[in-house]
Amino acid sequence: MEENTKPTNSTDNSNSEEQESETHEIIDFGSVLTKTHHGTICCMTIIGQIEGHMNAGQGTKTTKYEHVLPMLAKLEESQEVEGVLFLLNTVGGDIEAGLAIAELIAGMQTPTVSLVLGGSHSIGVPLAVAAQRSFAVPSAAMTVHPVRMNGTVIAAPQTYNYFERLQDRIVDFVALHSGISKERFLELMLRVGEMASDVGSVLYGEEAVKSGIIDEVGGLSNALEFLYGQMDQKRRG
Repeated sequence: MEENTKPTNSTDNSNSEEQESETHEIIDFGSVLTKTHHGTICCMTIIGQIEGHMNAGQGTKTTKYEHVLPMLAKLEESQEVEGVLFLLNTVGGDIEAGLAIAELIAGMQTPTVSLVLGGSHSIGVPLAVAAQRSFAVPSAAMTVHPVRMNGTVIAAPQTYNYFERLQDRIVDFVALHSGISKERFLELMLRVGEMASDVGSVLYGEEAVKSGIIDEVGGLSNALEFLYGQMDQKRRG
């Protein structure tokens, strides 16, 4: 009696495992790899609140720096990934966690592009300008304001000095990685009369470009077109 055996389709199994892996990447880290005729790109999201050393409240959408930092290091070392697209819609959050992510993005040699969708507020501004090229859709919003702290604050000269130095780090980073000057950025930070309960400025797509913070107004196709161009250029050497 002959035993009927069904051949295993290794291709189908491989595709299924790859799709399952991609699904987990999207759910766990908000990222996905896409293979195109231009090369392989990774799309990463920076959304909600930038979570630092303290966990955000239950139900709050967050970007966790302990997830993002090793992911960025992995992408930079990858021989497969040739470009990274960052999609931003963040309210801001922990300053040092945000700056850590921004510094790592800025130090990457892999071509990077950022696209602001919805908003990139507060510490989201350094994150938006950290990529090699930044885009914002016309309806995108960016809030620029002075450093604020939650919790108990000791009213001592050292505390105000710390605030000032922390703010200088943000100003220096934004000025270094965008077209705005330190003086102009500080002016936007300290502007009065625009925000009801705070000082600062709210800039929308074209305003952010005119100020020099964002490079171009554009959407997904514009960001991808620039990224593909950078990938082709790097490939040619």
